[in-house]
Amino acid sequence: QNLPFCAEFLRTPTLDIALMDEWESKIEKIAQETYKHRVSVLAGVPSWMIVLIKRLMEITGKSYLDEIWPQLELFMHGGVSFEPYRDYYRGLFRNKPIRYLETYNASEGFFAIQDDLLESDMLLMLDLGIYYEFIPMEDWDKENPNTLTIGQVELNKPYAVVISTNAGLWRYKIGDTVKFTSLFPHKIKITGRTKHFINAFGEELMVDNAEYAIRWASEKTDAVVREYTAAPVFMDAKKSGAHEWILEFEKQPRSIHAFIEELDIALKSVNSDYEAKRYKNMSLDFPHYLVVKDGTFYEWLRQKNKLGGQHKVPRLSNNRDVVEELKQIHFALNHVN
Repeated sequence: QNLPFCAEFLRTPTLDIALMDEWESKIEKIAQETYKHRVSVLAGVPSWMIVLIKRLMEITGKSYLDEIWPQLELFMHGGVSFEPYRDYYRGLFRNKPIRYLETYNASEGFFAIQDDLLESDMLLMLDLGIYYEFIPMEDWDKENPNTLTIGQVELNKPYAVVISTNAGLWRYKIGDTVKFTSLFPHKIKITGRTKHFINAFGEELMVDNAEYAIRWASEKTDAVVREYTAAPVFMDAKKSGAHEWILEFEKQPRSIHAFIEELDIALKSVNSDYEAKRYKNMSLDFPHYLVVKDGTFYEWLRQKNKLGGQHKVPRLSNNRDVVEELKQIHFALNHVN
């Protein structure tokens, strides 16, 4: 509602629909309104945009998005990593591919934007009234952590982001973690959340490791992952620990065991701590996994009243709460069907 009035002539849906609170009614109204328009640019969260696209296809009877919107040429996305969804979006277009542009913004401010379509990192916006500080990984849980200025950061190290803004926020931890891919100019990649990682066995598994491994395994086994999360399986006197992956596929892999093998290989290749813990299964056993029914993750979000917006299922967790809740939903859906 803070856009200039002229934007109303260039956007769809109308403001009253865009500001609706009830997600499922909102999706229906957006779909019913937007399929009639000549849409050339999409902006939103990739996972939630898929829900809208599927409804659009149901309404129109079309199989490809460029049959609904032939003029579509750009998707500006953010909120979650695009990598798990890239293959799905690629399959939406029959005649011509579109361009993708990542943005990094939140309720607290606009932080970065992809300024090169050929590179996936984003240019940190240093002139938008935000002062940045960065907390090294070893200090994330400290009450008085050491913080670094923009001039003190190093390449390819994970940092938690702290901001002070001209809107009144003072040394506010936004919860995201980033790494710098370039120092002049300052470019970043989002690596995850300060609360979303697995380090139950010293493996220091971050979300960017998981995203890479999911993409690798998907390419190797011709799969498309819709949603996933992982958590530790804690060791006891009789068995080693492990990670348990809960997976919901848009397109099933040729072999689920091969998918998990490739996932494990990829994690070893990008995380030396994980590789060390997996050595001869001494600390970490081969990953456990469960492929859940379609709609399991959506139902988890619905039960948590987190449909739409910036809500998402945590990709990684150091406890088993989310994994156990998803398993309960999966088995309940199986029982119903």
